[in-house]
Amino acid sequence: MSMKKTLLIALVAACALDSGSSLLAQRAAPQGFIGGVVRSSNGPEAGVWVIAETKDLPTNFIKIVVTDDQGRFMVPELPTATYRVFVRGYGLVDSTPVELKPAGATDVALKATLAKTPQEAAKVYPGNYWLSLLEPPPASAFPGTGAAGNGIGTAMKTQNHYINSLKSDCNFCHQLGNEETRTVDHVLKAKPELKTHEEAWEWRLGTGVRGTSMYSVLNNQGKALLKTYAGWTERIAKGDVPPAPPRPKGIERNIVVTLWDVGDDHSFMHDEVSTDKNRPTVNAGGNVYAVSAGHGQLVVLDPNESKASALDIPTREAKEKVPSRFPAPTRPSLHWGNEHLWANPPYDPADPHNPMLDREGRVWMTSKIRSNQDPSWCSSATNKFAEWFPLQSSGRQASYYDPKTKQFTLIDTCYSTHHLQFDNDPDETVYFNELVGPMFGWIDTKIYEQTKDEQKANGWCGQVLDTNGDGRITRPWNIADASGSALYQGDTAAGGGGGRRGAAAPFDAKLDTMVSYSLYAVIPSPVDDTIWGVSEQYPGFLVRLQRGNNPPSSCKAQIFKVPEPGFDPRGVDVDSHGVVWTALAASSHLASFDVRKCKDLNGPAKIDGSQCREGWTLYQTTGPKLKGTNIPADFHYYNWVDQHNISGLGADTPFATGSNSDALLALNPQTREWTTLRVPYPLGFYSRGMDGRIDDANAGWKGRALYANYGTHFVWHIEGGKGTKGKVVKFQIRPNPLAR
Repeated sequence: MSMKKTLLIALVAACALDSGSSLLAQRAAPQGFIGGVVRSSNGPEAGVWVIAETKDLPTNFIKIVVTDDQGRFMVPELPTATYRVFVRGYGLVDSTPVELKPAGATDVALKATLAKTPQEAAKVYPGNYWLSLLEPPPASAFPGTGAAGNGIGTAMKTQNHYINSLKSDCNFCHQLGNEETRTVDHVLKAKPELKTHEEAWEWRLGTGVRGTSMYSVLNNQGKALLKTYAGWTERIAKGDVPPAPPRPKGIERNIVVTLWDVGDDHSFMHDEVSTDKNRPTVNAGGNVYAVSAGHGQLVVLDPNESKASALDIPTREAKEKVPSRFPAPTRPSLHWGNEHLWANPPYDPADPHNPMLDREGRVWMTSKIRSNQDPSWCSSATNKFAEWFPLQSSGRQASYYDPKTKQFTLIDTCYSTHHLQFDNDPDETVYFNELVGPMFGWIDTKIYEQTKDEQKANGWCGQVLDTNGDGRITRPWNIADASGSALYQGDTAAGGGGGRRGAAAPFDAKLDTMVSYSLYAVIPSPVDDTIWGVSEQYPGFLVRLQRGNNPPSSCKAQIFKVPEPGFDPRGVDVDSHGVVWTALAASSHLASFDVRKCKDLNGPAKIDGSQCREGWTLYQTTGPKLKGTNIPADFHYYNWVDQHNISGLGADTPFATGSNSDALLALNPQTREWTTLRVPYPLGFYSRGMDGRIDDANAGWKGRALYANYGTHFVWHIEGGKGTKGKVVKFQIRPNPLAR
């Protein structure tokens, strides 16, 4: 049995043993509740939502439940306040809110109203249902031949390349299909000189804080695609509606959703964290933390008191020397005019991206601490990692916040950090990926705690394949370009690292080969010394790094290409057996890769990623498909594996974020069935990640919860429009819809 496997077993045992101490951390949950029945003119309404909202608490508070087969409901654990309670459901229009207090009533009668028209009913459908009305150009329209040809960009080689761009480039920032994106009335009203939907789309794709990026995507796709977007909104304006979603059924009716407002009305709240991924009882009953990328802040939610606050994340260099990645608008925002949102100043430039808790409950983040130029030790041959893989610039580094001391600690890195994940090794190593670059980076937190020496604690490795099949990596090596085709010869990092490479040369089978796949996410395996990354380079790749016992010289990589019909891996996680899961965001699959199934890993590595097709299994998500295609309209920004059965759906249950469908999606791999954890209000729940925490292992469903947040760039796209704030969301699964 490997050391890491032994450690994993010990960690699971520790989680169980720690449940007693978690009782001390957990505060008494509120005991108020409201129960009753929902009826319409058709009788009891099953599978509809009862929503209780109050502004009486320090931050806006919402709790949502689903009715059972007889239309009965129970809203549990309500703090003392006055609530606006109303009904929302597919086939209904929202009921008139009634004011109620959680006085323990179980006989409240709520009147539901049937929708009179399909258009009226469709107002509360998730974004992916509306997006399914968008019709991409037919497969016969590709490849794109550019402005002088068919008007479709030359990078759009196939219909799938366009769908990949539609989702990975456009959905990257926000939900598609919400009311803001599926209509152009507000654009035409603001710009009366625009007369057509096509003109309205051209204008708004260049507006506001992300206008530069959006217009770049349009140019890449080709301006012929303006007709695609205009056709979508024109059909909706004429009355087209998507198919009706199914109402929640089975276990989906047992879900309790709680929401708290956090941030402000233009926060870009990227992600949240509630506990240590490897020890889910850490921080039991404590605060939930989110990072506000646009404002450079760590946002703190106290769910027990319904209080939210924000802390400015410091930088090491003066703030004016730390560049912002958010340019000023080239065209005024339809909502904010020429205001330079997320600029620094007035906001802090730390640009945090992803938070994680360590075993001490400290909040680690990827954040900017300086300008982009790396310190000299990042490219000096006296540093063993720099001698193999010299680096010269990084756009983001690392930091952590200690809730006990209320202090931030800043740590420099040579590689540019993006997502981070803690290993379960004795040194509690934290791993990072480069978003634009091939490096796997890490900080040995034990060494850092002992020495406070950034250089000693930092390590990194590039992606070098054992293409000569001798079982080790040696220099010089072949160097493949970003496409994996053209080859050079050299002995250090190619590209942004500033290493040496020679002239173009044929592949030398006697040499190993460096490849360069930019990584979107990274995860260490709990059972061995491997670290997995995902690259979105079409159609997408898993990259496996084996660190060995003396990195960087012992580092060895392998690559595995996503098989058809899948494409666009973004998230990555791993189950307790080392099976890797990745969300294929654009093709709408959740995919697993089990390296134990591989038959051909002992010989020379292949640079095209074609090894071990047998390791892959693809599970397509449900929901309506883009018009004229076989690809669902949902988008899965990230994924997560419930190793510890926090949800109650079983250990190692994989989840994908339904970022276009207002949901988290849980998969049963044995039955291929999906459970949808929907957030019906406010519409626009767009999650970039999720986690789960055990507050009390002995308290049943009340002691466990999953957490996520509204992570859209544009919080004003959420139902309610400008003035709406972002939210942290808590999910619990009861044994039945009436449990309290």
